[in-house]
Amino acid sequence: MEDLQDFLKGKKYKKIPFKVLKTQHLLIKGTINGVKGNFILDTGASNSCVGFESIEHFKLDAQFSETKAAGAGATGIETQLAKNNEIQLGRWKKKFHLIIFDMSHVNEALIQHKTKAVDGIIGADVLLKGKAIIDYCNHYLYLQ
Repeated sequence: MEDLQDFLKGKKYKKIPFKVLKTQHLLIKGTINGVKGNFILDTGASNSCVGFESIEHFKLDAQFSETKAAGAGATGIETQLAKNNEIQLGRWKKKFHLIIFDMSHVNEALIQHKTKAVDGIIGADVLLKGKAIIDYCNHYLYLQ
């Protein structure tokens, strides 16, 4: 019987490894505009985002946004928007808008659990566009 990896490869899916942190968050490596970073893979985040401190690092053209963000335990968070950025995970790449906001509360929680800070979050926008399949058992994300 054909296994999942072979089946998905036949459907033009790209296989991207991730790690499970001590906090049970999924850590995935990728690039934004050609610059490497570490990201949390978050199926509950509507949009992919990075912290204000990453604007220059990822070569973002940040613009003021009227939109307020909300996350676990926080609401009314000020945001900026950076349009048309190239996100690459493994060999999969596409253009996306990114939300920029204060990620210090996310990283403080990770650091308290003796886990390294991250550069951003890969959210449902990427997962939906890539028709994502997450293989939790083998620690792979598949994107088409």
